[in-house]
Amino acid sequence: MPGVGTVLGCGVLALALNLWRGSGVSLPLRVGAFELSGLWAARVLRLLAGFYASSGRLTQPRLMHFAGDKARRWLAIKAALMAVLIILPIPFGNYFPALALMFVGLGLVASDGLAILVGTAMAALAMAFGIGLIWAAWFWGLEAFEFLHKLSIGLAA
Repeated sequence: MPGVGTVLGCGVLALALNLWRGSGVSLPLRVGAFELSGLWAARVLRLLAGFYASSGRLTQPRLMHFAGDKARRWLAIKAALMAVLIILPIPFGNYFPALALMFVGLGLVASDGLAILVGTAMAALAMAFGIGLIWAAWFWGLEAFEFLHKLSIGLAA
């Protein structure tokens, strides 16, 4: 659905700012007051319950210095970068940033530094993917512009 990435990305950006400030992570009241229909709420809760059960089997407190208070500022920067990537209109550009945020969030909740490291690696992959697509679009866009320019000069002569 068009526009969902922008809305969610702005929400993640607000959460990253709160994480950076160290003022607790919470959504604005207007966003927190959003309600789903009973059907959609049940679907979302079933999905979240399944994810929570699966993640509980995989996570454990380890490498806790990556999940501590000092690490949260760096994680806020990563979350903000992932939010910007989610907001950008890059084809399939939301997938890797969303996975990175999921792993980092899971690592914070479970005090699992390994999950945070996986999220950090996924964030690096997301940045490389986004930068690569932007570079390719720029490079091919310039080539197309030059081709059209040469074509227009050739037609005018």
